[in-house]
Amino acid sequence: MAAQAPLAELLSAATELRAQGKGNVITFSKKVFIPLTTLCRDYCSYCTFRKDPGQPGAHFMTPDEVLALAKRARQAGCKEALFSLGDQPEKIFPEAREFLRTQGHSRTLDYLAATCELVLEKTGLLPHANPGVMDHAALERLKNSNASVGLMLENISARLMRNGLPHANAPDKVPALRLRTIEEAGKLPIAFTTGILIGIGETMEERIDSLLAIRALQEKYGHIQEVIIQNFRAKPEIPMAHHPEPSLEDMLRTIALARLILGPQMNVQAPPNLSYDDFPRLLEAGINDWGGISPITRDFINPEAAWPQIPKLQAETERRGFVLRERLAIYPEFVGREEFLSPSVRNPVAALASPGGYAV
Repeated sequence: MAAQAPLAELLSAATELRAQGKGNVITFSKKVFIPLTTLCRDYCSYCTFRKDPGQPGAHFMTPDEVLALAKRARQAGCKEALFSLGDQPEKIFPEAREFLRTQGHSRTLDYLAATCELVLEKTGLLPHANPGVMDHAALERLKNSNASVGLMLENISARLMRNGLPHANAPDKVPALRLRTIEEAGKLPIAFTTGILIGIGETMEERIDSLLAIRALQEKYGHIQEVIIQNFRAKPEIPMAHHPEPSLEDMLRTIALARLILGPQMNVQAPPNLSYDDFPRLLEAGINDWGGISPITRDFINPEAAWPQIPKLQAETERRGFVLRERLAIYPEFVGREEFLSPSVRNPVAALASPGGYAV
């Protein structure tokens, strides 16, 4: 059983596999985090990002606010604009519907697409939208302005939607809906980011099943550019405030299994800020990417966990024998593949990409 396999052997196998596919290069993306709206119709037990209308921090960013932040990010050398937002708030909140109406839209997904188009056109930053469940039409429009798109699978287990479990009041966390979104992105095709969230009450077998489901979609469509292994962190204001966090050993074991399941070519990421001072140890488990690091905005999903400064990230990475390279919102192996980039995105990507597909 994976849960009982000696950790040292798992780590050794995972790092050997990473070396076969990725050599000694570890990547990151210099990004700005744009929290387009904190309103959300899902009530996940571990989330601090979402807000109801009237709560402190409940907000829809206006186009002017988005553009001002994006321009500041461009001046700071960022190349990726990560759009994070609540899932379909217009389905339950009249306030969301009214804001969207003032902007000329009826769906948050359409407003997202419009702001992505604005940022791409006015700043040259490459949007990466992460809005939750998306249908084919929304994905098709987002492809016109996004270098890549993302949706965390989180977990394939519908059991987590039972009463008392983290997704009980989260209609957009139905696994079949999230799998369908990832599959629709494969049909288009769109370079896609997904991953699992560990420590929310799932079993190791459910984690493995989730990784196998991601692998199956990748084998069918070849569009998954990165898989994130993200660890739950308790926060005082959430229903799961006293839920135990996964240990570092648990995190290392899961990352190593992800590398072994997904193979040498997959880009496997773990966010360094959620492991605090232990983040360099994540390299022992076979990751080859640190994710997006922002020099100007915090992690609005985990506001208590600051990203490491890029010089520290580089120093800790190089101290372990790796080379740190900046990538774009779309990974190097997808940069030269025209089918993944709409005509409106190709030139902005080319302007920021080196001959090898990394960031210039």
